[in-house]
Amino acid sequence: MIGFLCRIRNKKSIFWCNDMTNQEKTLTAINLLKDKAELLGRLPQKSDFDSETVCFIKQKLGPWPRALEAAGLKAPPVVSTKEKSRLKRLRSRKNRKLKKHTDTSENAVTIVKTEENRNESIE
Repeated sequence: MIGFLCRIRNKKSIFWCNDMTNQEKTLTAINLLKDKAELLGRLPQKSDFDSETVCFIKQKLGPWPRALEAAGLKAPPVVSTKEKSRLKRLRSRKNRKLKKHTDTSENAVTIVKTEENRNESIE
């Protein structure tokens, strides 16, 4: 693996190698995830790697769930994030309308009751 050759030249880490292109670094991150999954027999967690490796993987592949998806270890979500946001907005709008309608009807009932109380106290 190219990354491990860089470790010999640069003692800090395999990830600070300037000889690797971005595509090679991305492939290295994917291979790290796949190798760990094969070794563990399950989806790798962030705690399975040292902090430097986790940082590298997230830098190249994005947040952890997206990194697992990029490596082909996890299926992408069925509903897209945009669709989830749209559905949430619609639910929120519907709830606001219901709440507004409920509040006005409760206020009307309260007004009627207070008028009835006033009429009873006058008599």
